[in-house]
Amino acid sequence: EVQLQASGGGLVQAGGSLRLSCTASGFTFDDYAIGWFRQAPGKEREGVSLISSSATSTYYTDSVKGRLTVTRDGAGNTVYLQMNSLKPEDTAVYYCAATMESYSNDYYWQQEDEYDYWGQGTQVTVSS
Repeated sequence: EVQLQASGGGLVQAGGSLRLSCTASGFTFDDYAIGWFRQAPGKEREGVSLISSSATSTYYTDSVKGRLTVTRDGAGNTVYLQMNSLKPEDTAVYYCAATMESYSNDYYWQQEDEYDYWGQGTQVTVSS
């Protein structure tokens, strides 16, 4: 059974940090790029970051560049999203997703239909 388990969300003050984890099982983790998406109340889900299957490429949406860092641990089948200098506008449910595609630009990785598997979300709330 394919599973993506996102965890690590919580309540934090503005300027604080959180580390989200996405643990995969049921498929060959090393063959898949992992993306992070988020959905704020009343807004559409948006792509936040992606790390390629080999971890040699990473992408970030403009609003998080310089504050969020995505890494992966192949041995543990886990991808991490380190979130620093958090802002109230980062408040959202964060999802991880897996895709076998590779990307060379900033557009396609942010499209939800590129992804084969999705995890449940983890809530991140940043208070002002």
